[in-house]
Amino acid sequence: MYSNRNILKISYPIFLSLLAQNIIQVIDTAFLGRVGEVELGASALAGIFYIAVFTLGFGYSMGSQILIGRRNGEGNYHQISDIVVQGLLVLIPAAVLLIPIMGYVSHEWLPYLFESDEITVAVNEYLDWRFYGFVFAFANTMFRAFYIGIAGTKILTYNALIMALTNVLFDYLLIFGNFGFPEMGIAGAALASVISELVSTLFFVFYTLKTVDLDKYGFKKIRIELSVVKQVLNISVFMMAQYLLSVVVWMLFFVFIEKLGERPLAISNIVRSFYTVLILPAQALGSATNTMVSNTIGAGRQTEVLNLLGRVTKISLGITAAIMLIVFLFPRAFIHIYTTDSVLIAETIPPMYVLLTLLPIFSVGAVFFNAVSGTGNTRTALMFEVLTLTFYLSYMWWIIIYLQSSVAVCWTSEHIYWFFLMSFSFLYLRFGKWQNKKL
Repeated sequence: MYSNRNILKISYPIFLSLLAQNIIQVIDTAFLGRVGEVELGASALAGIFYIAVFTLGFGYSMGSQILIGRRNGEGNYHQISDIVVQGLLVLIPAAVLLIPIMGYVSHEWLPYLFESDEITVAVNEYLDWRFYGFVFAFANTMFRAFYIGIAGTKILTYNALIMALTNVLFDYLLIFGNFGFPEMGIAGAALASVISELVSTLFFVFYTLKTVDLDKYGFKKIRIELSVVKQVLNISVFMMAQYLLSVVVWMLFFVFIEKLGERPLAISNIVRSFYTVLILPAQALGSATNTMVSNTIGAGRQTEVLNLLGRVTKISLGITAAIMLIVFLFPRAFIHIYTTDSVLIAETIPPMYVLLTLLPIFSVGAVFFNAVSGTGNTRTALMFEVLTLTFYLSYMWWIIIYLQSSVAVCWTSEHIYWFFLMSFSFLYLRFGKWQNKKL
């Protein structure tokens, strides 16, 4: 059903959109690295806390994406609008409610997690503005689910490019107070992100109204269908729990690192920024795998799934190998993007090399795990996540809190996470009963 060319055609726009989105993070980190180590470290903690809450909306949209992909594969195009519209009606009010709730949590609970008062203040300066982005970010997840589900991924590139350019512009204006704008520091980075998300939403709305065949996908007969919400939740509730658990434990990694000091936290934020960029090709292929598996099963061609996964995996490993070689040869040049401090650069190189050894495991694990979700068995995916996080958290506590290891050794915890997630997913796809799952 999908040739290697088709795989790349679907994955490439997703990759470009993810790249553009992550350029936002890279620019934020690079700018804040010039402000100070406290701001650099705090942005990592605050950003991950924001993402942890964002996963609730993202998880719902991923369930929607799986269902959209299945309906697209079946040829039931007119049912797709119900999924998208109900998603927006659920997610936007939820986002509005989350803004004051999370504001209270960040000020009343988060300070107990941190050793440094400066870090605590900086984290809340960021989050006080960043939470307003929930409304637009949640809406954007549904547009993204629609376009990936119907394999119309080209728009994601355009949208992400506009979003990235907007963010870079307002980062420059608001962090440093250029051209008469207020100098807001870390709060300016947060506000710039909110503005870019607003622009992204407006672009999605305009593009959809102007280019999509609204009649084909049923958008000319918009209605409230609570049964569709229930259907999506049957899939997405497990993904919401999965993503939330994953990011919360991921945040604990940085909370543990913060207890080692502000310098280890700053180093880890630089490594984190590289991590999220270097995994993008594999992440894009994984996201494409999710919808390709869903469409393939919807078309009644279950026997082709394993062959498809084999080809996607080979592509993912090939691209990853090229990335590893480039970064291995020129680590200082890449780290210099974030800081000019020669000591900080030297201390960041060892964990960077550790990160490189993770990439092959990630490149396979991301494909397999997304395939599990693509089959519609999100309950199974959640179970694998819980089991994996048990090993991950135990190892992380032992290596960071108990042994107080170097930052490089601390980052080996990611190897534990992806090894177990990859292994569980492989065994399920090879021997599990997923072929006839009804959605």
